Amino acid sequence: MKLNIKAVITSLRPGAPLGESARHARRAYRKQFSFSQTVFIATIVFLFLPLFVLILYSFNASKGMNWTGFSFRWYSQLFLHSRDLWRAFRNSAFIALTSAATATVLGTFGAIGVNWYRFRLRNYIQAISFMPMILPEIIIGVSLSLFFTGISLRLGLLTIFIAHATFNLPFVFLMVMARLDEFDFSIIEAAHDLGATELQTLLKVTIPICMPGIISGFLTAITISLEDFVITSFVSGPGSSTLPVYIYSAIRFGVSPVINALSVVMILGTVLLTCLLRNFLKYIAAK
Repeated sequence: MKLNIKAVITSLRPGAPLGESARHARRAYRKQFSFSQTVFIATIVFLFLPLFVLILYSFNASKGMNWTGFSFRWYSQLFLHSRDLWRAFRNSAFIALTSAATATVLGTFGAIGVNWYRFRLRNYIQAISFMPMILPEIIIGVSLSLFFTGISLRLGLLTIFIAHATFNLPFVFLMVMARLDEFDFSIIEAAHDLGATELQTLLKVTIPICMPGIISGFLTAITISLEDFVITSFVSGPGSSTLPVYIYSAIRFGVSPVINALSVVMILGTVLLTCLLRNFLKYIAAK
């Protein structure tokens, strides 16, 4: 009994020999501050620190960088006295939704057609569909601007819509193709054996199975369309400015805190939308 008590007391002393589990625990504790984790934390801080600064100065009472007090002045100006800004925001939202929907439909059916059928130009079409992803945006913008000028199409919301649908198409095509690569074509054969037509198989079997890739492509297209500036600046006309173009035009005269307030509103809206759609996206991804 005395020997057992002595062994326990000895193990509790600082510098006492460690057991196997204690050594593993201390080794794991040391690994908590590894170089890779330190770089990861530094990267996260580097990426998110500007957002916190932006949120902070959206509540600054003055227009400059000197903090003069907490105020909702810029939010009031945003919602009550920024008609042009909201017009540009509506243009961006409209273009993003319509161009993303168009690119999703065309990209989905294009991916299904290229994946299902074998024809002479199949490899050529599959290779050229990725050109908008590879080429610099300034080249695409200049090319589209020259094309619209050549066919005498007036620059405006229509040309922005065509341009955004064009460079969003490869992203949807790629994501749906990735989903189709994992497709079990025995399901198609089973549907045909049960009497389903090709159209019924497409609408009731193929598209539901591809839905995770379709939704991912649609959301990606919306994101790319909302933030695009280079291509939009070449194909936009008077009165058709999107939000990135409007912000660029505004900051040439100094950064307005109204833009900070709008950014905070968009961040909150994105977080809220993500939380609301989280369960739905998990359900779609699990199918």
